[in-house]
Amino acid sequence: MLSLRTSVICPLLAQDALEKVQGVLALSLELPIDTESDIPPPVGIPGRPARPRLVLPAAIKHAPLKTTEGRAALLHAIAHIELNAIDLALDIVWRFSGMPAQFYRDWVSIAKEEATHFTLLRNHLFSLGFDYGDFDAHNTLWEMAEKTKGDILARIALVPRTLEARGLDASPAVKNKLVSVGDKKAGEILDVILKDEIGHVFAGNHWYRWLCSQRGLDPISTYVDLTRKYDVPKLRPPFNFEARRLAGFDEVELLGLGS
Repeated sequence: MLSLRTSVICPLLAQDALEKVQGVLALSLELPIDTESDIPPPVGIPGRPARPRLVLPAAIKHAPLKTTEGRAALLHAIAHIELNAIDLALDIVWRFSGMPAQFYRDWVSIAKEEATHFTLLRNHLFSLGFDYGDFDAHNTLWEMAEKTKGDILARIALVPRTLEARGLDASPAVKNKLVSVGDKKAGEILDVILKDEIGHVFAGNHWYRWLCSQRGLDPISTYVDLTRKYDVPKLRPPFNFEARRLAGFDEVELLGLGS
């Protein structure tokens, strides 16, 4: 019988970006949820299109934002993050058993919002004369997924609570840059993304604390231990404190940023 956890595998394996997005948006939250089954790892995770070419972050070239190509390259980078975020949300659903049913519904809902973000960005790329795959991209987000595939606590601590939370920090400056060169549409899209991403990080915070409680762990010291274990670079300013508060970080965590 098809369950919510097994239903995510098809879009996760999809190699075509449009097929992946359509598959995610078609997922039904009404499907039964088998919370306890261990699902055998499917071959070919995650499905990726032939393009973009994946390179090291330092190898990605940056054209001036005042040019159409420069704006498109920046939007492409954000679209690539959103496509990775779809895969990350789907992966956590099938991979980790033993969580409450609401956990799986939350991450499928998050995948749907990431799919909408990708679609908004891709459509805007079309309007500029470009498409997803026209620029190189890097694989940093998925590399962290691979590192944390053996521990759901590490996955939640270091993906939504760390890498995705950095998107909250970066969003205002990126929006200002795009609007300053006349791309108001991009600014509107980033407003939508920021609002939704606050909710995604909030979910990460909620389930991180739930897991810490279940394991009898202190959330603050455990997070520090995980960043060291997985060699996570030190977080550096600027920080979007307002967005982080809305996303569920407490004042102790905010005071510790960058320290």
